[in-house]
Amino acid sequence: MTSPATSGAPGPGRWFSRAAVNGILLLSALYTLFPLLWLVTAATKDTGGLLTGDAFSFEGTKGFDLGHNLSELVAYNDGVYLRWYLNSLLYAGGGALVCALISVAAGYAFDKYDFRGKEKLFAVVLLGVLVPSTALALPMYLLASRTGLVNTYWSVLVPVLVNPFGVYLSRVFSASHIPDEALEAARIDGAGELRAFWSIGLRMVMPGFVTVFLFQFTAIWNNFFLPLVMLSDQKLFPLSLGLYAWNSNTHAEPSFYPLVVTGSLLAVLPLVIAFVALQRHWKAGLTAGSVK
Repeated sequence: MTSPATSGAPGPGRWFSRAAVNGILLLSALYTLFPLLWLVTAATKDTGGLLTGDAFSFEGTKGFDLGHNLSELVAYNDGVYLRWYLNSLLYAGGGALVCALISVAAGYAFDKYDFRGKEKLFAVVLLGVLVPSTALALPMYLLASRTGLVNTYWSVLVPVLVNPFGVYLSRVFSASHIPDEALEAARIDGAGELRAFWSIGLRMVMPGFVTVFLFQFTAIWNNFFLPLVMLSDQKLFPLSLGLYAWNSNTHAEPSFYPLVVTGSLLAVLPLVIAFVALQRHWKAGLTAGSVK
């Protein structure tokens, strides 16, 4: 008789390991999806249903109340939620786009050019990865105060335009995606350095550009501490800070609960849309980065 090892059939130990791994993955997926499921069901309830109803049912004390919650959310305080939504799109969309372009350009320069002190400068960039962003909030506030940028859009936008990890990741992508021969051929054809980067380098490293964009978009969209330090005008708030302000009022005014929950549900949508729409690029980017 042939053993499972010699016949090619997986043995009991291998089946057990596979079942254990699948079980862990299933539990991890449930752990991740349960809060989202609660958010979806909670957004369909009124205040009474949120405080006393079944957590995972779609009905509150007044029935299915999603439409009413959405109308109240949009109408409250002259539509300030929509203003926060647009602010978040500006901070996250504009900031992530410019940051990704700067990171890719810097990573390209570190990879393709030789200049004095390059590796030492890159080591400083790597040190920037180790510094938590919250530790820089107070120094950035003092700088913004000296330059008169506090309580403006620029006080939130400017600090997010540089991402040390994005520069490191872009250098890895540049080394793996852009062959030196392609750039040399472009130079022979008369292309300048900027034209070679824009027409050849940036196109070849597009998966890396999208990956950095998504990382930074998610970080800015979820950013809370920097806007908290920089902003006092409610009209400039992003969603994270605005929903926090509403949530702080729920103890005195329980009617804020449906606004906070429904607003949080809508706040998830741009992240889901961005990852689904750009999944082809960021999947390729992550795979290339991991291989490198």
